[in-house]
Amino acid sequence: MINTVDFITPPVDDPYWFGLISAANSISDVYSMGGKPITALNLVMFPSKHLDMGVLREILRGGHDKVQEAGASLVGGHTVDDEEPKYGLSVSGIVHPNRIITNAGSRPGDALILTKPLGSGVLFNAVRSGKLPFAEIERETLPLIAALNGRAMEVALEFDLHACTDITGFGIAGHGLEVALGCDASVMLDYAKLPLYPAALDMYARGETTGSNQANRQLVEGKLDLQTSLAKAEEELLYDPQTSGGLLLSLPASQAGELMAKLSDAGVATVARIGEIVAGAARVAIR
Repeated sequence: MINTVDFITPPVDDPYWFGLISAANSISDVYSMGGKPITALNLVMFPSKHLDMGVLREILRGGHDKVQEAGASLVGGHTVDDEEPKYGLSVSGIVHPNRIITNAGSRPGDALILTKPLGSGVLFNAVRSGKLPFAEIERETLPLIAALNGRAMEVALEFDLHACTDITGFGIAGHGLEVALGCDASVMLDYAKLPLYPAALDMYARGETTGSNQANRQLVEGKLDLQTSLAKAEEELLYDPQTSGGLLLSLPASQAGELMAKLSDAGVATVARIGEIVAGAARVAIR
């Protein structure tokens, strides 16, 4: 049995989408360990004196729908009054003790495959600041962000999967460093192969950012080796915090092509081979 707890503040003002994305974000922690979600508890902080209770109802409806989609059961929860709405889940899942996947098992020679684009953090902030209309992300981007990682992990477990992590608040650089430290080797990323959400790069170029970029930059300071020339906006995407990000899968390079084909056949919308594990000091290198 594994248990994870995660909750977030609203990435978007639409309460139903907030519920969907928050639930997918929480459930992802179970998937990334190779587990199957079984039960979930709502964790809610809500300013009941300032927001209509209909907003809360829509948040919970979104969470409920995503839990059902995952094949788990929503079995209760806890709500407290707070100054700002926050929502997430405590998720319990099951996995065989001998088949737990961690972020620490990569080996030199492994290929790295990513299953969702990057850049959700700056997009959410750009919508809040008025630089990006909500309608521009609602139709195509939000469904990708809210997509469950379960099918991708189910396919990946058919292979010799050495390690996995979901890319969330620390960004691709921070979570890449976790993988590097876990295996005492280098994570080599090909910047040109990183999949990006539409408009993410443009938002950084227009001066938008997030409250986590600077902290994420400091997290990898001294452990990030930029081997290619990047514009400031391009570099910021390395630190962009993801909400309900994709899986970073590490497996033998000889199996990468077949895994990517099976992921695409299974309906995973984004499948990108973004780098490899190489022998050397524990760091993240961008080429």
